[in-house]
Amino acid sequence: MNSNPQSETSAKKYGLALHTATPELGLAISNFAGDYRCHIWNLGRSLATDLHQHLVEFIQPQTWADLAFIAVAKGPGGFTGTRMGMVTARTLAQQLDIPVFAVSTLAAVAHNNSQKSISTQDIALQMPAQRGQLFGAVYAVNSNYGVTELFPDAAMTAESWQEKLESWENSYQLIEVGSELGSSVSGVLDLAYLEWKQGSRPDWSDALPYYGQHPVQGK
Repeated sequence: MNSNPQSETSAKKYGLALHTATPELGLAISNFAGDYRCHIWNLGRSLATDLHQHLVEFIQPQTWADLAFIAVAKGPGGFTGTRMGMVTARTLAQQLDIPVFAVSTLAAVAHNNSQKSISTQDIALQMPAQRGQLFGAVYAVNSNYGVTELFPDAAMTAESWQEKLESWENSYQLIEVGSELGSSVSGVLDLAYLEWKQGSRPDWSDALPYYGQHPVQGK
């Protein structure tokens, strides 16, 4: 690992984030010094065919050589979209020999929400899952303006989630997460950058998707 992270970012200044866990494609890029852009496309089923073309066009005028790291939403979310984003991020990171940060979909939403409010409450998030279940998680805003996992992303019944919330000892804000999350790609990029600044350099092979449920019924 490079002993001087700042020297790395001076040579390769940009971070790139991908969010494909829902039908919306979200891409964001920044040098964290004033140059930032983000775009969202509602691609639906055309995500598989259009992702790479949008990515190639979006990164311009920067080049792949300008990237210091890649960040990707790892789920929970749709199985096919999540897998596609993860494969793309891992492949690019391997070819470019740069780190890839896999960021929870729910953590990114929690982070974005924390930027809109000065509340010190915990942030509880629930998101529809398959087979009548839901995904639930609880995060807290931490001192470096990121989020800390208090209850990890998990698939469960609505009853189990309600029991968890009723027994939660701290006050919390409940967020119902929908199916269009492309805009939270900004949170994916922010959380990855916070880890980057702390010296984390995860290898592409360590980036794994979080599905939470088996995609095949009954498993």
